[in-house]
Amino acid sequence: MTAPPLHKPLALMFQGTGSDVGKSLIVAGLARAFTDRGLKVRPFKPQNMSNNAAVTADGGEIGRAQALQARAARIPPSVHMNPVLLKPQSEIGAQVVVQGRARGTAKAADYQKLKPALMEAVLESYAHLAGEADLVLVEGAGSASEINLRANDIANMGFSRAANVPVILIGDIDRGGVIASLVGTKAVLPPEDAAMIAGFLVNRFRGDPSLFASGMDEIAQRTGWEALGLIPFFADARRLPAEDALALDAARAAKPGATVRIAVPLLPRIANFDDLDPLDAEPGVEVVRVRPGTPLPADAALVILPGSKSTIPDLQDFRRGGWDIDLLAHIRRGGRVLGLCGGYQMLGRTLADPEGIEGPPGTVPGLGLLDVDTVLSGEKRLVAVTGMAGGVPFAGYEMHMGATEGPGRARPFAQIDGEGPEGAVSKDGRIAGTYAHGLFADDRQRGRWLETLGAAPAGLDYEAGVEATLDALAAHLARHIDLDRLLEIARRG
Repeated sequence: MTAPPLHKPLALMFQGTGSDVGKSLIVAGLARAFTDRGLKVRPFKPQNMSNNAAVTADGGEIGRAQALQARAARIPPSVHMNPVLLKPQSEIGAQVVVQGRARGTAKAADYQKLKPALMEAVLESYAHLAGEADLVLVEGAGSASEINLRANDIANMGFSRAANVPVILIGDIDRGGVIASLVGTKAVLPPEDAAMIAGFLVNRFRGDPSLFASGMDEIAQRTGWEALGLIPFFADARRLPAEDALALDAARAAKPGATVRIAVPLLPRIANFDDLDPLDAEPGVEVVRVRPGTPLPADAALVILPGSKSTIPDLQDFRRGGWDIDLLAHIRRGGRVLGLCGGYQMLGRTLADPEGIEGPPGTVPGLGLLDVDTVLSGEKRLVAVTGMAGGVPFAGYEMHMGATEGPGRARPFAQIDGEGPEGAVSKDGRIAGTYAHGLFADDRQRGRWLETLGAAPAGLDYEAGVEATLDALAAHLARHIDLDRLLEIARRG
């Protein structure tokens, strides 16, 4: 087992009564708040499961939420902030990324057997961050009460106990049953695990807080844990990149003034869907997320084929749902198509998987809309890129397995600085594919696309908006949580 860090910082772990209770955002907001107090803060999540990933400054990949938390702490993201990342490829299996690098795939049952070996990497990364931090804010995964997964756990109480990090438990009152979920967690946890929990937070409260004062008291009395805060619902959370696909189910405000519709088919294994967030921020754009079984809208000006963790299975589902027919009709009406990463691969003539990375080895026909062919391989390209596309500069990143070649690349989508042509565009210019993620977060590129589609860009500074939202989130948490008390608890570890 990895030796403890020579420098022992303050540390707090935030676990939840379930998934999507707000752990990621609370850690991000606290990272900004404590950083602004002058502390060197490092975010850490031992294990994450998400197909929304980010390229790190040290050339690997981590969950998008940890990249946002690093940004909140005003530091570059590092592979050590999320040493184990699981990227689902099927209902029962996932790619396993360890300290930023893919280490193969594992089914759920097999992954449980890998955990003891992975704990070494988890503690090694934690020690690395602890050695450079005043405060480490640790985020758990899923539910703290999943006692069926407690053996060899590396994500919640297993890590907390191994690293001796006190825990704050978060419940979400917006989904209902928060008293039962918090009290029930205490009831099912082994006493040694429950003893690691120093207090609790109730998140996403709406209404008069005095009406839940007795609820907070009841939870504290039944659990013996300190009530550390009742956090009102933070509506601007929608302005920040989401952690996982649960965000795709969230309701969105109507945009009566929108002049352009952009349709995005929700592939079962959709990845890096935060590419869409900057378009959502534009008041003149309605991004329609099209669910399986629903046709692509006939009035869409642009169809975006998003990234995919498993391109060939998603392409097969795309066809099964009839979206290939809808897409051809969209093109006949004069509509535009943009394929991002896996979506780019789908637009080509063929997709070959000789190594069986996504399933049985073989080659399948693509949609045939770009004159290119893709061969998947085990080597993953993870790099930040800058360049020119459509005569306009952009900055983004690439994260993909495989290479795409063919005559269509003679009409490239972009010119990458220091590398040359990238992507492909059809002869009529209305169908394009690229491996570049993050295009629309660049105000220059987003503006170019909206002008092409006939929409007037709102003149948003998207990145500045993210920064302002992190500042607002930090202030929001500071109003409703005693930050000094959190630091006192962190010193116990």
